[in-house]
Amino acid sequence: MKRFRIGHYLKTSLWFLPLMCVAAGVVLSLVATTIDDGSMIPESITGDATAAMQILYLIAFSMLTLTGLLLSLLVVAVQLAMGTFSPRIVRQILQDRPSQAAIGLFGATFAFALLAIRKVETSVDGSPGVVPGLAVVIAIVLVISCVCTLIWYLNHIAQSLRVAALTGWVANDTMKTVDRIYPDKGNEQALDAGELRTPHSGVIFTVDYDRLVALARTHDCRFELLWAVGDFVPTGAALVRAIDAPASLRPAAVTSLIALGPERTLNQDVAYGLRMLVDIAERSLAGGPFDDPTTTVQAIDRLHDILRHLVYRPLHDGQHHDADGTLRLTAPTMLWDGYVRLAFDEIRIAGAGSPQVVRRLRSALDDLLSIAPADRRPPIEEQLKLLTTLAGRAAPTRSDRHSTLVPDPSGLGSATDLITSPVSRS
Repeated sequence: MKRFRIGHYLKTSLWFLPLMCVAAGVVLSLVATTIDDGSMIPESITGDATAAMQILYLIAFSMLTLTGLLLSLLVVAVQLAMGTFSPRIVRQILQDRPSQAAIGLFGATFAFALLAIRKVETSVDGSPGVVPGLAVVIAIVLVISCVCTLIWYLNHIAQSLRVAALTGWVANDTMKTVDRIYPDKGNEQALDAGELRTPHSGVIFTVDYDRLVALARTHDCRFELLWAVGDFVPTGAALVRAIDAPASLRPAAVTSLIALGPERTLNQDVAYGLRMLVDIAERSLAGGPFDDPTTTVQAIDRLHDILRHLVYRPLHDGQHHDADGTLRLTAPTMLWDGYVRLAFDEIRIAGAGSPQVVRRLRSALDDLLSIAPADRRPPIEEQLKLLTTLAGRAAPTRSDRHSTLVPDPSGLGSATDLITSPVSRS
């Protein structure tokens, strides 16, 4: 048990790996200055003793500064994670190996350069100076590595603060614990005939439809994608159903054409863009309908614009055919009704008590209804009906109810009853 406690403490401590790196830097400096008496590397590469001393001094000083910067970034990341997600997520960040390795590399470079300076001997009374050329070259290589690491670490720490990254850390550690505590995986449920398992969990963020169609044509079969782009697929779940597939079809050849990642992206996922805008709108209403309705209106502006781009366009039916017209692949795709409900349902519910939000929603829905083809009008009409009902319940007086339902593109200020002359919009 004592061994476990020590191992757990070292594993979850931020200082242990950086301290080992600093010790390695000290040892490397002592070795480099011991085996090089000043004649191993020519001065044409390292410069004279004065130049070498300046180089090592600047490296040591800059590494001390950058190490402080790196620690500051880590502290900020911890504070953001605690405030935004959970105080219990701090342990995951502090035991992040890349962060520990980056701090250790900077500390090791500082220790290496600082100890190497003592071996530089400047010329006295005309005698030639001594330059530990090997140490100077290694210090230069280390500082270049540190600059590259700093650039990489800025990206790493920013990526690590994503919800997908933090939840992924916790989930992966939990999975390892499950495998250790319960090593017997039991009897895995058999899939139906033709179903292919996903090799790992993740969100579907892109599908190579053309290559899947070509592969299905080569093997004279048909594929059914069982999850839509943007869906999270758990490990071992059926990802694709191969119909009439021959035994020669390799499952990996199919699943490799479907990219899974830690979170949704905008590669092929239009709905995710709407989802992000809705999240922005809802967050501005988190404290109530009067918290920040102007931000909500700005999000509705963009949702309105996107749906206007979609309203005329034929949406994909999820069926993909080969050059001969044979159906080779089917995949779930979002319908027009889905886009409308995604864009307006939650904002309508959350913002029904805000006159500014209701006016902007009414304006967007009226505009979409005025240009929508007949088959795409029903979901817009349903949204208008629901908006009128919710806003009517939230308004305290009849006059407020009437003014709240006046369509207004800016929320308040450009409605037809508030400007000097009507403005025609189409």
